[in-house]
Amino acid sequence: MLLYHGSTVIVGKPEIRYNGKPLDFGVGFYVTSSPEQAERWALTKAVREKTGFGYVSVYEFDAARALPALRTVRFETANADWLRFVAKNRKTVCADVEADLHVGPVADDAVYETFRFYEAGILSFEETVIRLKTARLKDQWAFHTEKALSFLRFVRSVEVRDQNV
Repeated sequence: MLLYHGSTVIVGKPEIRYNGKPLDFGVGFYVTSSPEQAERWALTKAVREKTGFGYVSVYEFDAARALPALRTVRFETANADWLRFVAKNRKTVCADVEADLHVGPVADDAVYETFRFYEAGILSFEETVIRLKTARLKDQWAFHTEKALSFLRFVRSVEVRDQNV
């Protein structure tokens, strides 16, 4: 299967880098199975860094060989377990990770708003879970270990440009 990473640089050799920011699934190298989502990530970074362009790096991932060998946690939907895990990771920059790989939904703007309401105490845990169940979200894959990264093989990169520049 193909997985995609959006950035302002070509990432031919994925690395796990600590960037000091709390991320949904903790410290890791993040990809998605959606090329459109990766392009959005690349363009978001391009706007933030004022480069006007970014890259989508494409990787081959042999799931049949990798998944049995890796400690994998998969969240099928943005459910209560997903919310607890993401909330924990967003409160601490580096939450404990007992898995090589986490796979699950990536929040869009509407979900981030719901999440902010939950963090601010405006929505209860139960209300937040109910709202999340209606969301149709893209996925994200967080590779946490070198062992997990060893199953990614760089295929190519594609340049993407911000149409507003």
